[in-house]
Amino acid sequence: MTGQPPSAPPPSWGPTRSFGRIRSRTLKPRQAALFDTLLPKIAVPDPEAGPIDPASLMPGAREVWLEIGFGGGEHLAAQAARHPEALMIGCEPFLNGVGSALRHIEERGLANVRLHAGDARAVMGAMPDACLDRVMILFPDPWPKARHNKRRLIQDDTALEIARLLKPGGRLRFVTDWKDYAAWALERLARTEGLVWLAEAAEDWRTPPADHVTTRYEEKRLGDTAPIFLEFERA
Repeated sequence: MTGQPPSAPPPSWGPTRSFGRIRSRTLKPRQAALFDTLLPKIAVPDPEAGPIDPASLMPGAREVWLEIGFGGGEHLAAQAARHPEALMIGCEPFLNGVGSALRHIEERGLANVRLHAGDARAVMGAMPDACLDRVMILFPDPWPKARHNKRRLIQDDTALEIARLLKPGGRLRFVTDWKDYAAWALERLARTEGLVWLAEAAEDWRTPPADHVTTRYEEKRLGDTAPIFLEFERA
């Protein structure tokens, strides 16, 4: 289950969106206020303005983590609280989720989180090679209908970009509660040059890693299976 898979095709970011709605309801007043007061202080620089150097976002950070699609921010905030020495970059296009994350950040007094209220792939494309220690993708939109599979976040080009960004020994964690998406993601990640699947037995993908944070979304069990945890390491 390990070894060097064949190369994936070169990255080609297209206009396809891998996420659904941008906002479902009016932001609560407190969250709306945080967009004006807190977000400007912790926002990731605009990727369209030029390269993004994670080291400049939190000088002295021992590690840099990226969470792609952080939902309501519970996991991001919990990991940031556990690892104050690490810079946590979170990307989420769903504005209500960003508002929720801002609330968690303010309540916990977290100084090591930076947010991008938009598509993570724009930020990824602006970052240098081998700059990340961890990438977390937890319960992304499964796009379960076959005709929508092309909208899934995990594609060959995305997997190759993740491999480019991870440092040697860096980890990728992908979690889903949809069997078909787990198989889809495993197929593409396993054939990406430089990514090594760490599972040796079924329990390795059935059992939550020791540092996993269970969120309210996960507890709803909206998929068709118990969560499946795919852990990869950058060779």
